[in-house]
Amino acid sequence: MVSMFSLEGKNAAVVGGASGIGEAVAIAFAEHGASVLCLDVDITGALDTAATITDMDGEADAGQLNILDGKAVTAAFESFNTKKGSLDIVVCTPGVNVRKPILDYTDEEIDRVLGVNLKGNAHVIQSAGRIMTSQGSGSIILFSSIRSVVVEPGQSMYAATKAGIVQMVRAAAAELGPLGVRVNAIAPGVIDTPLTAQIKDKPAWYSAYAERNIFKRWGGAREMAGPTVFLASEAASYVTGTVLFADGGWTAIDGRFTPPGM
Repeated sequence: MVSMFSLEGKNAAVVGGASGIGEAVAIAFAEHGASVLCLDVDITGALDTAATITDMDGEADAGQLNILDGKAVTAAFESFNTKKGSLDIVVCTPGVNVRKPILDYTDEEIDRVLGVNLKGNAHVIQSAGRIMTSQGSGSIILFSSIRSVVVEPGQSMYAATKAGIVQMVRAAAAELGPLGVRVNAIAPGVIDTPLTAQIKDKPAWYSAYAERNIFKRWGGAREMAGPTVFLASEAASYVTGTVLFADGGWTAIDGRFTPPGM
């Protein structure tokens, strides 16, 4: 009997596969039977993730990719599609956050956050969507955040982009759904990854965040892999345009916190 969560025979590209949530997702996809392409600006990390997968008898490859370069995103996906015969799943995890009051943001910082979080994710949807609509099937999964619905001082640009990802996902789902492509997002809570290293270095801040969700702890990158496998699999065949919150109940109890200096 084949599990509805099986990814056997599926070809999955994971953007951000070098570390953190992307690495965990890539490994989980391989564990569920997918052939995985790990893409990241950090080619060494992407190669390491691919090696981890092959060491566990999975199938994986790696490549370097900057999602700000739309042509490069298209080339990476088209190459994988040509090599494997289909592009069934695409996940995009990279994000940039500059934590500071909105009045202190420079133009360069605004461009950097909006560039990766919105423009980069748009490139991923466009490039994956063109291939998937032509084959009549596929699943695209982006990463939003609890900051799409709850904010705190210092999160203006990040929160705006993560809310933007939600609306981008909904619009893309409406446009691509009739052509067989599902588009969804995951909204993590506080997850221990390289993106949150700044917080971990401040024990009071780190502990305060842990106290503001139902489980009273931070989440791990591996805990984001399960929801992603679900959205990628046939178990979610009737799910599109949806944001799946994997936040330890943070948004259920509105765990607000004002960081130091904000």
